[in-house]
Amino acid sequence: MAFKSLILAIAIMAVLSPMSHASDPSPLQDFCVAVDDTKNAVFVNGKFCKDPKFVVAEDFFKSGLNMPGNTSNNVGSAVTPVNVNNLAGLNTLGISLARIDFAPYGLNPPHTHPRGTEVLALFEGTLYVGFVLSNPGPNMKNKLFTKILHPGDVFVFPVGLIHFQFNVGKTNAVAFAGLSSQNPGVITIANAVFGSDPPINDDVLAKAFQIENKVVDYLQSQFWWDNN
Repeated sequence: MAFKSLILAIAIMAVLSPMSHASDPSPLQDFCVAVDDTKNAVFVNGKFCKDPKFVVAEDFFKSGLNMPGNTSNNVGSAVTPVNVNNLAGLNTLGISLARIDFAPYGLNPPHTHPRGTEVLALFEGTLYVGFVLSNPGPNMKNKLFTKILHPGDVFVFPVGLIHFQFNVGKTNAVAFAGLSSQNPGVITIANAVFGSDPPINDDVLAKAFQIENKVVDYLQSQFWWDNN
């Protein structure tokens, strides 16, 4: 009984702990510039830290977000991310950024960021955006929240929830998004379900989507474009 009580106490402490939140943990140093060289380095948040004596301003700098992404693809959008993988100074800081370009009627398909909340600001064009709630209550469907955005508007997508952005205008659209993780990750739903490697078993998808196996085969045979 004492052992069970101990386990319960540990579980409650884990849930209530300030560290049990979805965003990246707070850093315990001013910075930790990510570096591939492991010599005399410290491993923090999945990256090795550069020796502070050799850190330079360029480690915290990246240019190019003034350049539009190439939207000539199947979904008509392009995401240009700025995260710890291309801006080493972001390591341990718990934030990242992305520019999202949309051709007319371009779509950033339904996707999730498993490690970060996203706040999106629209600079040009008109976007139809939305996200779907998880864990609906009794006799409820997953509720959808949507909004039409115009330049200057801001919308928040909570961490881990499926969301999308669709250009409903006849001109290009440009948005910038901030995310509460140095490496928020992205799971594009259609790509992950029908374009996984190796493919998910036909019977699993046929039963999950209540469709015939031949429809699954057709969907798995498509080229699922990665706009990131």
